[in-house]
Amino acid sequence: MCGMESLTGQLLVASPSLVDPNFRRTVVLVGEHGDEGAMGVILNRPSPITVNDAVPPLAELVGPVALVHIGGPVQQQAIVVLAEFDDSSRAEVMVVGAIGFLPGEIEDAGDLGGLGRVRVFAGYAGWGPGQLEQELEDDAWIVVPAEPEDVFDENPEGLWSTVLRRRGGPYAVLAQMPPDPRVN
Repeated sequence: MCGMESLTGQLLVASPSLVDPNFRRTVVLVGEHGDEGAMGVILNRPSPITVNDAVPPLAELVGPVALVHIGGPVQQQAIVVLAEFDDSSRAEVMVVGAIGFLPGEIEDAGDLGGLGRVRVFAGYAGWGPGQLEQELEDDAWIVVPAEPEDVFDENPEGLWSTVLRRRGGPYAVLAQMPPDPRVN
């Protein structure tokens, strides 16, 4: 990582210069970041599809009307699940606070111990070695410390503005930018 500190557990907030439609105005929670690259999930892209319709076995963890979130453009058929763990040793990887990723293979939901809130994602965001570092040098992302509440925000569509306001200073002004500045 060329001396860069790991961004695991941090948020990547898309800057206005990031025009890739996969990431425009997104907030990505970085789940892993190291010499081999990085991976994370987009927190603010709910889909119209319920978990019950897409992945019925997971509906018991999130409830019948919970929505699947679009985690990113990589392997959108893959399911990634973030949850609050009572026992962090039951998580595949812990990310922020008591929140971590569920293991990929689960024989029995009881093996997970107690879970609080759970969110289901289809796909993820991924970067190869050095790719994220280059995007950061190009000012494509604004790094903001993650808070556990960000993962389960009740208004995910407003998370981009919320996180920028929390960052403060010029970012709080940026948070007021409309989705399409031409329609200001």
